[in-house]
Amino acid sequence: MNLDPKEILTATLVLFAVIDIVGSIPIIIDLRQKVGHIQSEKASIVAVIIMISFLFIGKEILNLIGIDVNSFAVAGAFVLLFLAFEMILGIQLFRDDSPETASVVPLAFPLIAGAGTMTTILSLKAEYQTVNIIIAIIINMIFVYAVLKSSKKIEKFFGKGGIAVIRKVFGVILLAIAVKLFATNIQGLLH
Repeated sequence: MNLDPKEILTATLVLFAVIDIVGSIPIIIDLRQKVGHIQSEKASIVAVIIMISFLFIGKEILNLIGIDVNSFAVAGAFVLLFLAFEMILGIQLFRDDSPETASVVPLAFPLIAGAGTMTTILSLKAEYQTVNIIIAIIINMIFVYAVLKSSKKIEKFFGKGGIAVIRKVFGVILLAIAVKLFATNIQGLLH
């Protein structure tokens, strides 16, 4: 084992920026209002399992089914794009027939452990020791769990009007992330 505090810190910060759980607070609150309750533990555990699994076998799975990382990221960009449209326009594109599963879809995947996160994990794997990336993932999931668990308090603090404004602002930010993810990876597909 080659534990490196600098690698852990860098990987943690990179994943924190990509996961953007703070920016996802309006989506989390909106999901909780739709389904009544979000299982914070389940969402966090599923996201950790998805990310760590992808760290070990992600590239192989994509290669096996003939999908490159760029295609995966472009598909993820579309999912983020639709979530952003929901936030900005106040419309509902995502419909779940079994709302009790909102903790897994769309929360654990693709919101927390989405294409951007998966692509980042593959990029980190090329530069950092696996053990350091796993620690960074776990640190991020502890923070994600804390945000999910306190979503009601966050909602009370900001109020309905504040949440509506934050939702629109973060919808635009999410849209920008989707466009950036798309633009960065579409070039790889075209070349």
